[in-house]
Amino acid sequence: MALRSQFTLAQPFTLTGVGLHTGLLTEVRVMPGEWNRGRYFVRVDLPESPMIPASIQSVASTTLSTELVQQDSSLETKPSIRTVEHLLAALMGMGVDQARIEINGPEVPLLDGSAQEWVGAISAAGLVPVQSGSNLQDSALDLGLNLDPDLDPNFPISHPLAVQHRDAFVAAFPAAELRFTYGIDFSNSAIGNQWYSWSPQQANFAECLAPARTFVLEAQVKQLQQMGLIKGGSLENALVCGELGWLNPPLRFPEEPVRHKLLDLIGDLSLLGTIPNAHYVAYKAGHQLHTQLAQQIQNLRAE
Repeated sequence: MALRSQFTLAQPFTLTGVGLHTGLLTEVRVMPGEWNRGRYFVRVDLPESPMIPASIQSVASTTLSTELVQQDSSLETKPSIRTVEHLLAALMGMGVDQARIEINGPEVPLLDGSAQEWVGAISAAGLVPVQSGSNLQDSALDLGLNLDPDLDPNFPISHPLAVQHRDAFVAAFPAAELRFTYGIDFSNSAIGNQWYSWSPQQANFAECLAPARTFVLEAQVKQLQQMGLIKGGSLENALVCGELGWLNPPLRFPEEPVRHKLLDLIGDLSLLGTIPNAHYVAYKAGHQLHTQLAQQIQNLRAE
């Protein structure tokens, strides 16, 4: 089988911002990656700059964001990186297979709450093909990744896969092309029941998904703050929905909330390295169910 083409950035870029949950100001430098190393984070603020693979094996927590840790670390507190989904969705959606992501803090900046700024920076940097090395597996094994240079998005999902919690679910159905469909249902009339379907073959990621911002219900804000979360959240980086409507309109799309949920799904599935062709359908799901489905797919690949 011919090796699948891999792409990385033509040049590095840097963005700075505040983390949603920590409220800490961090700088992220996204750099060209090497053949078959995948996408990975480097905590340059910690001793020896530990590397954390953006892989499903690295998932540690899915509470209102996706958090990755260096699983093989011998330290009592393992190096981690939080709220990775928007940046990873942007890299996946723009076709960046290999990237070294250096960050000087524990959380990826939220920026404006969407993936739009990441996409703009990736577009400005440009993409180039990655040159294959003499030993294709060495670099992947160095990071503990489960990468296969022969694996492409056409990896067959031969039967439906699904995970469910109460009435929430996410599933993958065999399909010839990649497609995503997401549904949400809120009692707040400003959100209500929304569905959105997107296929990369038919619509542009940068235009259709990247601008969609994260959102929260006004009634939940105080509780989340008491839990030590959303310390960096504001009306500038998140949509807030009250009983009478949005506190900070206008929306970028009529169905911006569900588009953002679909963006999160792509970011979480990107932890597979490549997303196999399938029709992914989710309803009232979140990071926990997203990553559980990704783990099922990873197990299928390993068979």
